[in-house]
Parts: sequence; structure tokens; C-alpha cells
Amino acid sequence: MMLIPDAEHDDLVLTDRPLVVCDIDEVVLEFLTPFQAFLVDNGFELRPTSFRLNGNVFSLADGVETREDKVAALLEAFFTSQDEWQTPVNAAADSLSRLAEHADIVFLTAMPPRHRAVRRRLLSRHGFDYPMIATESAKGPAVLALHGSRTQPVVFVDDIFTNLQSVRKHVPDSLLLNLMTNDIFRALAPHPGDGVDIATDWAHAEALIKAHFGQIAD
Repeated sequence: MMLIPDAEHDDLVLTDRPLVVCDIDEVVLEFLTPFQAFLVDNGFELRPTSFRLNGNVFSLADGVETREDKVAALLEAFFTSQDEWQTPVNAAADSLSRLAEHADIVFLTAMPPRHRAVRRRLLSRHGFDYPMIATESAKGPAVLALHGSRTQPVVFVDDIFTNLQSVRKHVPDSLLLNLMTNDIFRALAPHPGDGVDIATDWAHAEALIKAHFGQIAD
């Protein structure tokens, strides 16, 4: 495995099995629903009018739109205390456990690496004992660095279309799955683009991944 710039990660050794690279927020851990609760607890609200945070956070006191630097500060505070707010996505643990019988599972999160330790504890608390990489670098080069010249099939699961298309560009043979837990924001999300399958939930994602492994084996 090549080094991924500006990343912090757990000890990681890939086997000769297929590889599933999985995002965390909105894919494995609830993000938008607990972040909305966090904002309310701090005097703000997230109004789901478009698929973004900036421009959609408002003060509960006066209804004024929150400046981008304040939104960034709130997001930083949320990640610092994420273990008090975030909970597992429904069925994610069971699906990943079954997939782990056939493939290596690696988490790739765009969360700032300085929050890796608290996220690692949160994931382990809920049985997600798979190695994690935290980097704010583009995900396409990160998956390519992780996969290297291996010939095994690769699956990438994420909720953000730019991440999926980044991986499509750098690892074009990947099975790309768009999965987002929050129904309200999923309805606002842009189409993930060509070459990406949309999974409605983890049961659907698991079926698509297993079918992909079966097609490769055939």
C-alpha cells in the first residue's frame, strides 16, 4: 500500500480478498440527524433547502443566516464531541459483518485527522472494528494509493457525488455505490453521476456488493 498524504490511519494490512472502502458519515454513522440536534442544542438550526451546510444554518434567536466561519466552528465542535451524538446507521454493522467474511473492509473518512482518536473509539464502541483512514485529501487518489496494483475487485461506498466521481476517475474498475441515510437531504442531493449505483439502504448495498463479487468470480 502506498502512503496517503496528510492522513492518519490504523494499522492496515490487506489480504488477497476483494476490498470494500467505505465512507463513514451518513453511510456508517448518522451525521445529519445528530448534527441537526447538536445545532439546536447550541442555538442554531439546519434548514434543508439545498444540499449543503453553508447557507442553510440559521440562528434560532433571530433567524439570521450563520456565517461560514461560525458554521466551520460548529462543525469542529461537533466532531470533537461526536461520540456523544452520532449513532450507527441502521443495519450497517450487520451488513459489514457479513461482507467481512468475503472481503477486507476499510473506512475512509474525510473528517479532519485530528479527530481520528475519538472517532476510532466511537466506531469500536458499536462493533465497527475495521481499520480507518482519516484524510481531507481527495478520495480518488486515496483509494488508488490504498489499492495500488492489486487485481482484486474494489467497492467504494460514499454519500457525496464528488467523492464517487473522484474514485471513478482514479480507480475506474471500482463498483461505486451512493448511499445516504438522511431521507430529506438525499432527496436534495444531485445525481451521483454516470457509473454509480444508488443504494437505498444497507440491505440493498450488501446485495449489490455480493452480486458484484459473484460476477467477478464468474
